[in-house]
Amino acid sequence: MDNFKEELLTVKAFAFDVDGVLSGPEVFLHPTGELMRSMNTKDGYALQHAVKRGYPITIITGGNTESVAERFTGLGIADIYLGSSNKIEHFEHFMEKYDVKASEVLYMGDDLPDYEVMKRAGVPCCPADAVEEIKSVAHYISPFSGGRGCVRDVIEQVLRLHGRWLDGGSFSW
Repeated sequence: MDNFKEELLTVKAFAFDVDGVLSGPEVFLHPTGELMRSMNTKDGYALQHAVKRGYPITIITGGNTESVAERFTGLGIADIYLGSSNKIEHFEHFMEKYDVKASEVLYMGDDLPDYEVMKRAGVPCCPADAVEEIKSVAHYISPFSGGRGCVRDVIEQVLRLHGRWLDGGSFSW
């Protein structure tokens, strides 16, 4: 087993950026002025599946679109930080709330606003199309781009290693 797989065994919680991770790099402008994003349904399935298996998940994004909050609330995610100008502060709040250590959190980001959290998280990951600075601190670079299955990739790997992908219900550490 390689070192990354060993790191995945320690994961108790997940944290994700939105733009460039859970959605592609494109943002579409609706005539009303709202930003519209495209999101991968397989990423969504993996998120709600992990929630049902008892994993705390947070979304930490600089974006501030209500439809983003609605999407992730609908998947069972309770901890959504919109308009985050200080992602490390929200990351720390999430860890405190769930009593998890940074070493136990997988964080996936793709651009400079994620850099400090990536350095703090125990298992920093990024999509294939992340910027070079983020790739340089990532322990794992998914072969999938943002909005194209990178979230499913890391969640499925963790849950499979924990024996929680196909069987078993929720659990607590």
